[in-house]
Amino acid sequence: MKEIQPKNTATTVADVARSAGVSKATAARVLGGYGTVSDKVRDAVKLAAKTLDYRPNELARSMTTGRSGTIGVVVGDIENPFFGSAVRGISDVARAAGFNVVLATSGEDVDVERAAVKTLVAKRVDGLIVSPAQESETEHLKERGRAGRPLVLLDRAIATLAVDSVTADDRAASEAVTRLLLDRGHRRIAYVTACDTPTHLYNDIGEILTGSVRERIEGFLHAGEEAGLANMPQWVRLGANTAEATRQLTIDLLSATPPPTAIIASDSLIAIEVFKIARELGIIMPEALSLVTFHDAAWTAVTTPPVTVVRQPVYELGEAAARMLIERLSGLDNPPRQVVLPTRLIERGSIATLFTGL
Repeated sequence: MKEIQPKNTATTVADVARSAGVSKATAARVLGGYGTVSDKVRDAVKLAAKTLDYRPNELARSMTTGRSGTIGVVVGDIENPFFGSAVRGISDVARAAGFNVVLATSGEDVDVERAAVKTLVAKRVDGLIVSPAQESETEHLKERGRAGRPLVLLDRAIATLAVDSVTADDRAASEAVTRLLLDRGHRRIAYVTACDTPTHLYNDIGEILTGSVRERIEGFLHAGEEAGLANMPQWVRLGANTAEATRQLTIDLLSATPPPTAIIASDSLIAIEVFKIARELGIIMPEALSLVTFHDAAWTAVTTPPVTVVRQPVYELGEAAARMLIERLSGLDNPPRQVVLPTRLIERGSIATLFTGL
């Protein structure tokens, strides 16, 4: 018996029209969701489309309607739980509004980010949500406006870009964490971040080109200045952007004379490396080393001791960014909005109170 080969061509609008007994134009109106037809015709076309497993040609539809039904998202590192949670918030809102999400990661490299934005625009995404790697490199983001794509900045606002943004109150959070440590008697407090400079050293706040990181360092330094500490800048450590880099940086910090009595980690990936290395070196926490981290990752609540965290509204950041973009796609023409969401300090058991040796 001759084997019947499966059909390898996609069902077309003409196929649906023929099966439903209507014209191609009528079938197109039903499948495209425009124009007016009777309920009987609409039901017949939809049944035919379901029976034939009709799937719309998204590229053709986007060329006809000017819309692809997709949102492009570019974040720094999808392996970072922060961005994973934010993308979940974006996806949930987008899906509820009938949009799909196309995700790209930049690795915090502005050249990779630039290429990702170019690719997403070429794929005709309706709008973009970007967590920009650098404030100083924005021409590719400005170009999206000339391409007619609305843009929302996620987690990192840029003052020179007249677009919507949603961020957490990073400076206030950093000040609060640093003051907590100062109130507990700590005077040697290190702030460790993945952000870097060409020299891998912190010299001036103007060299920090990522907005959220700059605000956290500003809060850290300001709290120290209020306490009369002039040496806070020397405790800023940059370049903890891989597990190995964080490991070496932490070993160097804890081997210094004198070592810090507390470390503030700018994200939970850094914090877990600090935690592991302290254990390997036999450093008792929190007695010999206190630890605080931004982002309330799941592991921080189940360690011994559990880690004090800055709980950021990460999922809510994603939700807000998606809502703002969809509002723009729906015709909102108000001036750019800058939404700042509050954080929450969750005290656990990783901070010691020092009574001597301050």
